Amino acid sequence: MGKRQNVRVDINLNIRGLKKSATLAINERTRALADEGRKVYKLGFGQSPFPVPEIVTNALKDNAHQKDYLAVMGLPELREAIASSYQRSHNLNYTKDNVLIGPGSKELLFILQLVYYGDLVIPTPSWVSYSPQALIVGRRVNWVKTHAENDWRLTPEELEKVCSIDPSRPRIVILNYPSNPTGATYTLERLKKLAEVARRFKVILLSDEIYGELHHTGKHIPIARFYPEGTIISSGLSKWCGAGGWRLGMFVFPEELQWLQEAMAVVASETFTATSAPIQYAAVTAFRESEEINTYLHHARRILRILGKTMHQILTDAHIFCPKPQGGFYLFPNFSSYADKLKRKGVFASDQLCEALLEDTGVALLPSYDFGRPSEELTARLSYVDFDGAKALEAAMAYGDKPLDQKFLKDNCPRMLEAAQLMVDWLNQL
Repeated sequence: MGKRQNVRVDINLNIRGLKKSATLAINERTRALADEGRKVYKLGFGQSPFPVPEIVTNALKDNAHQKDYLAVMGLPELREAIASSYQRSHNLNYTKDNVLIGPGSKELLFILQLVYYGDLVIPTPSWVSYSPQALIVGRRVNWVKTHAENDWRLTPEELEKVCSIDPSRPRIVILNYPSNPTGATYTLERLKKLAEVARRFKVILLSDEIYGELHHTGKHIPIARFYPEGTIISSGLSKWCGAGGWRLGMFVFPEELQWLQEAMAVVASETFTATSAPIQYAAVTAFRESEEINTYLHHARRILRILGKTMHQILTDAHIFCPKPQGGFYLFPNFSSYADKLKRKGVFASDQLCEALLEDTGVALLPSYDFGRPSEELTARLSYVDFDGAKALEAAMAYGDKPLDQKFLKDNCPRMLEAAQLMVDWLNQL
């Protein structure tokens, strides 16, 4: 017999060169370092520190027996609960027919790009998976420049400049707020002006509002109020409900984009088929009005508000500048004031900065390069989530109406304060 020949099959050219999602990679790496006995501060992976509300976990237990395939669009009771929540909170007139459920909003975003032939327009910095998904599908990515002095937020002028190059070109514009990675959000007036530009160029606006319920003062405003006919709202359970591993996301469509919703449902029927039945039944409880959910969110917001404010102040006092966080649990620190000292250490880029910081202090951040910034820019994403969320929630409830204070943080979020001080001390010792 002749020798067996090795057959090499080339990987899809759209995928060659892509690496594993940066957020998942840093989570796996910090876990491995911890298993080796290293003390690691997990500020790289953006997972909610809070437990899933007990009322929702009880609903999951009660529905563990649900074993049937559900409709591709999702459980009708869940879709109705989601539509009602937008009516109740934001006076947006959706029905269950406007809602599509998927195994995470990430999967739905991928299918959207698969079925809609258009460029992806992304303000930079942005969440790590927007651009790689577009490249996998074979779509063109247009990065829109933003600036530190504007807290890295998209301006109407910048959006108009991109759209004016080819006014009739089909586009999906991503608007993520409160932002991952900056924690910044948009004012009502800015949202109105962005909506005007989006309408003028007839773009599809994907409003990623996965952190909307974690607006630190509970005052999130959906841009769909001002551009309803062209806006798809993206959200899910992962961030505000602490249920990242449950993998439940949703898109909410206007009637004008029903054709796109139906096209996505066709692809969903041939790919993920349906989202987990027990999870969908449990999620109905999460989206329905209840005192338990309102209390949970109230205390989660106030914890994130004081922790974000304190972390921001520590960094700012050390000349590490970043936008003031207004929602979610992220900061986007800029280390450029230490550029000369970092160069003497051999650090010239964001990935080198994060590598050196992790190696020397155990503090894990994500380099801004993964968020679409130039590699030489000394910025990074910091997730202030390394604390016991269940313990912090219980302590916050015990405070009652009394404002949370520094003692609260020292007692309930000590690792976050330690990590911030370690970063400052490391920079001062360069």
